[in-house]
Amino acid sequence: MLTEILAQIGRFSDNDVSLFEKKIKTRTVQKGEILLHEGGMCQTVFYAITGSFYQFNLKDEIEENIIDLHIEKDWFLSVQSFIAQKPSENTIKAYSDGTVLELSIESIHQLIAESPAFFQLGHILEQSKPKLYFFEKNLTPVQKYLYILETKPTLFQKFPLKIIASYLKITPETMSRVRESIAKGKFIS
Repeated sequence: MLTEILAQIGRFSDNDVSLFEKKIKTRTVQKGEILLHEGGMCQTVFYAITGSFYQFNLKDEIEENIIDLHIEKDWFLSVQSFIAQKPSENTIKAYSDGTVLELSIESIHQLIAESPAFFQLGHILEQSKPKLYFFEKNLTPVQKYLYILETKPTLFQKFPLKIIASYLKITPETMSRVRESIAKGKFIS
């Protein structure tokens, strides 16, 4: 399994996989469990073996502003906190029961010291690209929806539409209209 996981981000020798296996930790999480609290320092990169996870910050004391969604076979972390080693602006929470692999920043540094192949772990940071894509391109609600439908259709099976709408930064009502117009074939992307 670890060979396939590492193959997603680069080329690693059998020896590299063995080194990785010694540093990675497996963790079972329960629905609602917090993996990183807002204000905490992100010191860990996660890989979802099973389950679904999301990142959010609070708009007010109750309403969650969804920042990112993660499903099986996703690497995830609070990117800005991890890179700058500053307190996270987001919380990472389990949406369902699941199992994750955890790789600490200390372990990453140790792996890089043992094999330059582990510089490829930097590709994990590219997991933030879909969200950046939304902001950089100023996509319409239909374009955002179609992008998710094309790149991560499983999100629609793992999360309710209200959470996906928050992630796409559109209202649930707009999400309904987008879905209806796509179903009828009457949309302009």
